[in-house]
Order: sequence, then C-alpha cells, then structure tokens
Amino acid sequence: MGLPHQPLPPLRDVIAKHGLRARKSLGQNFILDLNLTRRIARAAELKCDVTVVEIGSGPGGLTRALVESSARRVVAIELDTRALDALRELEQVSDGRLIVIQADALNIDISKVAVPPIQIVANLPYNIATKLLLNYLPFLDGVRRMTLTFQKEVASRLSATPGSKQYGRLSVIIQWLCEVKVLFEIPARAFTPEPKVTSCVVDFVPRSQPLAPAKMSTLERLTEVVFSQRRKMLRTSLKHLCHQSEALLEAAGVVPTSRPEEIGIVEFCALARALDAGFGSRNREIG
Repeated sequence: MGLPHQPLPPLRDVIAKHGLRARKSLGQNFILDLNLTRRIARAAELKCDVTVVEIGSGPGGLTRALVESSARRVVAIELDTRALDALRELEQVSDGRLIVIQADALNIDISKVAVPPIQIVANLPYNIATKLLLNYLPFLDGVRRMTLTFQKEVASRLSATPGSKQYGRLSVIIQWLCEVKVLFEIPARAFTPEPKVTSCVVDFVPRSQPLAPAKMSTLERLTEVVFSQRRKMLRTSLKHLCHQSEALLEAAGVVPTSRPEEIGIVEFCALARALDAGFGSRNREIG
C-alpha cells in the first residue's frame, strides 16, 4: 500500500503549478501539513477492506494520506476543475487505488461510486459541510464510518447533549442515527487560507438501528419547529404542529412544561410517533 518511494512535489508547488488558489465561493481551505493529514487518516482507522470516499480533495493533501493508508481504494470527489490535473497526477502513481471523479458532492450518490464497506473521510467545504452531512444520513447502508472536519461551533452542535446551549435540531437528528465523537481540534493556522475559526475532526459511526423508532421527515419537522422557539415550553411551541399539544405530549410521556433543550432523543422520537399517530389533532379527538 502507499505511494511511490520517489517523493511527490510539495503541496505548495502543486498549488502554484495548477493555479489552485483557494476560492471562498467553494468554501475551500486547504490543509498543507502532511503530518496533520496523516493524523486525520489514522484517526479514521481505515482497514484493508474499505473504500474511502473523500469529498473536496483540492490539491490532494488528505488524498495522499488516504492512499498511503491500508484502505483498498480511495475515491476522490472534486467539483473544482482546476484541481483535476493535480489529482490525476496522484491517480497515475497510485497503482490503481485512487479514482478521481469530477462531480458536485451535493448531487452524487455515494453508493454508485464506491463498493461497501465505505468510509467517508473529508475536510468538508465549510459552506456546505452541514448540508452534505444531512444528505448522507438517509443513505448510511454500507457506510462503516465517517471522519469529517467541521468548524468547532458546528462540531459542538453535532456532539451536544441535552441541557447544553449547543443542543439542538442538528444534535438530535445526527445522534439519532450515529454515535458522534469529537476527536481533536485543528488550529486555524493549519489551513490555507487561514480561516477565522478553529476546526474539529469529528467521528461518526452509524448505528445498526436508529436510537428509537421514528420517521426521519417527522423528526426533522418536529425539531425544526420546537428549536426555532427554544425558550418556549413545548406545550406552546408544539401548537404550530397540532391543535392539542398537551394531548400529544401526554401520549409521548413528555412533561408539557419542558423546553426542547431539556428532553432527549428518545423522547423526541416518542413525540414524532405520537404526531404521526394523530395524537393532539382534531381528527384523532373526534375519532
């Protein structure tokens, strides 16, 4: 496994050669420290049977570390056409273990480009990181693990627990489907250009079953409504979803005076099931 013994050119030279100045419009912030990209690859604990999917490969810093790993194959997905020539050069010396795909990660079906078991490892573009993660959630079959870089503020929300200020809709939806752990921080100075925020590498292990039964669409709608009014009691905020919010809360076994940050994911799932069953609606009461 790995790249040829002949040293590859420094990433700064690759950037200069191909005119790969980071573009704000694409949310690009490159990691050029190969020791750091190797640390990210090690944190992913890649095994010899996995196909790694990398989103937003840029000049190929993390890509190099992934190809050096024990992974069976690496699929690099990159939208920026300027980066393709640089990545193709890496592809040519990878002994067939690297496949480069020019595509918009927001529109690609990962199951169509990678054979399970799959791990997703990426320094995600800041401007679409959360959206990309939410896009993956309904399609985690075959995905063993995701090791992704986010702004620290987003990482805190992803891993937050009930009772904390960071706990919200994102915490509930992600942790319902995955075990989440913040692995380590990356200082702003490690990126080019240097962002104004610290970043974190976050580990996601898909659960064999969701934490509790619920429809994802209902859970998303429910959490969106109540966390948009997080200072209100649930009996008040839930009136936007049903006519008799206290009947809904009673059916779910949730205290009506609770606020959204005070209840756990299992309770949110109970509320989602009760909502789908019609508790609190006029039709249910008449019936």
